[in-house]
Amino acid sequence: MTSSLTVGQLAERLGAELVGKPDGTIERAAPLETASEGEVSFLARRKYLRYLGATRATAVIVDREMGRLEDFPQSTALLWVDDAHAALAETLTLLYPQAPRDGEIAPSAMLGPGVELGEGVIIGHHAVVAAGTRLGDRVRVGANCVVGERCEIGADTELKDLVCLYPDTVIGARCIVHSGARIGVDGFGYVFQDNRHRKIPQVGRCVVEDDVEIGANTCIDRGSVGETRIGAGTKIDNLVHIAHNVRIGRQCIIVAQVGIAGSTTVGDGVALAGQVGIIGHLDVGDGAKVAAQAGVSHDIPAGETWFGYPARPLTKVMRASAAFLKLPELIRRVRRIEKKLEVDDDS
Repeated sequence: MTSSLTVGQLAERLGAELVGKPDGTIERAAPLETASEGEVSFLARRKYLRYLGATRATAVIVDREMGRLEDFPQSTALLWVDDAHAALAETLTLLYPQAPRDGEIAPSAMLGPGVELGEGVIIGHHAVVAAGTRLGDRVRVGANCVVGERCEIGADTELKDLVCLYPDTVIGARCIVHSGARIGVDGFGYVFQDNRHRKIPQVGRCVVEDDVEIGANTCIDRGSVGETRIGAGTKIDNLVHIAHNVRIGRQCIIVAQVGIAGSTTVGDGVALAGQVGIIGHLDVGDGAKVAAQAGVSHDIPAGETWFGYPARPLTKVMRASAAFLKLPELIRRVRRIEKKLEVDDDS
């Protein structure tokens, strides 16, 4: 479902400074290099300036930090904004509104005894909602989902197709859980006894607070005892693993293929880039940032940026890298000194 609006209407909604004609009609969004008439694009980085001169977009949202622009088609209107990414998010919301849907339970869905449903709940084909589970108002459960016993799902949360919630999992309001995600899974806990690995029962739960988004095929373990908790507003990418008893703070960003081992605490506003690995029982302070592929084996103080394997403060890593690049010349100098010393000894 798409909508349409004029360039002038979009500029008004965005609070943008308009350069160009306000009467063009916008119906879709597209990348700058492929956009055509009736489409809007955006420009937030100078590396994409090369596409501006040839674009056929009806309008382009431009970040003010781009500075003065002169090489653009006269048929294209520019919408100058303080934050092009935020303006794009608002534009896409306007152009692609979600179609309202009445609550409905698919005939093939299975509901256990004692399930409580709020108003306007949607449950897709072949979904299973087990006994004692409570679904808030306007919850959407996609096709082939499995929601275990005694789960709780807050209002306006959506489980995409093929999501699995283990028993006693709690999901807050306005969350999105993408296909293939597994929430409340048993943690990886064993004790070696009598020449075998004996499973430690995982009897805790997993709690996901409000406004969290969880990517496809991400796995979040339940607590072994106690709970695993994901703070409000945190966004988790695809293919992430969060182990048992981990506590993630509010408004964190966790990018694809991150792995966090058990009982680690991650503070508020932390950013973990792609493929970061964190060992267990660590503390990552509020506002910390960890660069891609870093291996974290020590606590990270609040507000610091760490990088590398093993991860260290970014400033130290940069100094070490600069020194490393000087090694070839240093080796050549040492060899010259050694040769000179050999000559002196021979004489």
